[in-house]
Amino acid sequence: MKNIFTICLLASTLAFAQKSDEERVKSFYDASLLNGKSYEWLDALSNDIGGRLSGSPQAEMAVKWGERELRALGLDKVWLQPVMVPKWTRGEAEKAYFQIGGKKTAVPICALGGSVATKASGLKASVIEVQNFEELATLGKEKIAGKIVFYNRPMQANLISTFSAYGGCVNQRYAGAMEAAKYGAVGVIVRSMNLRMDDYPHTGSMTYGETPVKDRIPAAAISTKGAALLSAQLKEHPRLQFYFKQNCQQFDDVLSHNVIGEIKGSEFPNEVMVVGGHLDSWDLGDGSHDDGAGVVQSMEVLRLFKETGYKPKRTIRVVLFMNEENGLRGGRKYAEVAKEKGEKHIFALESDAGGFTPRGFSFDCSDAAFAQVQSWKPLFEPYLIHYFAKGGSGADIGPLKDENIVLAGLRPDSQRYFDHHHAANDTFDAVNKRELELGAATMTSLMYLFDKYGTQPELEEKIKG
Repeated sequence: MKNIFTICLLASTLAFAQKSDEERVKSFYDASLLNGKSYEWLDALSNDIGGRLSGSPQAEMAVKWGERELRALGLDKVWLQPVMVPKWTRGEAEKAYFQIGGKKTAVPICALGGSVATKASGLKASVIEVQNFEELATLGKEKIAGKIVFYNRPMQANLISTFSAYGGCVNQRYAGAMEAAKYGAVGVIVRSMNLRMDDYPHTGSMTYGETPVKDRIPAAAISTKGAALLSAQLKEHPRLQFYFKQNCQQFDDVLSHNVIGEIKGSEFPNEVMVVGGHLDSWDLGDGSHDDGAGVVQSMEVLRLFKETGYKPKRTIRVVLFMNEENGLRGGRKYAEVAKEKGEKHIFALESDAGGFTPRGFSFDCSDAAFAQVQSWKPLFEPYLIHYFAKGGSGADIGPLKDENIVLAGLRPDSQRYFDHHHAANDTFDAVNKRELELGAATMTSLMYLFDKYGTQPELEEKIKG
């Protein structure tokens, strides 16, 4: 009889909690959609400041902007965390064409982040097209030396997860120059990481690994339309010449900052929960999707808590990370300082997949923690949030990983994300206000649930008690 009474009491308690949680979650969506500030913030970050490549004047303007806006929220604490970041500049716009006989056909390119420049007059050579590094090895130095390697492996269109498609071909961008240089190539052109056929070349980070500076070769991305045209012409004219010129430059590291603000927990102030996005972006557009959206959504979490009168039990900290795009210095520095201070982080949520309609979350956590998360899924279903899966979280919060913390990533609809990723069309007009605000409310709701219940299922704790 006692066991039956206990079970009934727990069921009644959980039913009451479910109703209370439904009302609280609804209040977050109402406040975000009716009186949100994320879109206004994104307008300022994107249009007043623009692209925010690490080490640039715009990146430092963004740091000051973030600090100012967080202080205006009346948080318990706001501070800047110093971090040294790389500084690479693109220089004047790149130029490229391929030449067949006396005819020159211009194609859109952009230097990859971290690439060396061509010589002042540019680089002109014949081209060899490959799909992967294995093909490079098969061709060998005899057929590659003195040529420009053209990597033309597209994103796999039949993969529904566009991030899986991106992951399947991004190595040619990241390590393509390093690999081609081993066989005597003089330059690299890489098909843009984009499922759409357009004229926007997409930049992104690359590495030379241990390649000596004197042996490093220039690397650029070519638009998907440009890649298709070049490939077709190579089949008909295998001896065509390709010319490109870029003026990028690498400098010594410079000082920048993560921007951090927090609301102190009312019951468990030593348990820290993080929400964040990265403040830096590439320089071609204004970084609205990558990752201005994640920055303003993360800021909005704390603002929505304050606007709706919710007082968190645990310390809620927003972190605007610097240098995710070409170094991950901010994420590593934050985790390093947290470890040095002995801080106890129990949960971290990152938004770095664009400002599109939210579909759910992916979680890097234990099976027990994931079972807890799945019990909350009905709270999100009225908002058409159905995707809850174990998987990755986010690059900047990854360094916090240990056996106790739960890491999560917001998962918006990704079908159009790579149309804009690292390209000149990643701009404010590409972000839908309502979709952005839905994402902010979704993040706030998950932060609320982890704050209220902690990282272990409440029912399990009650039964143990």
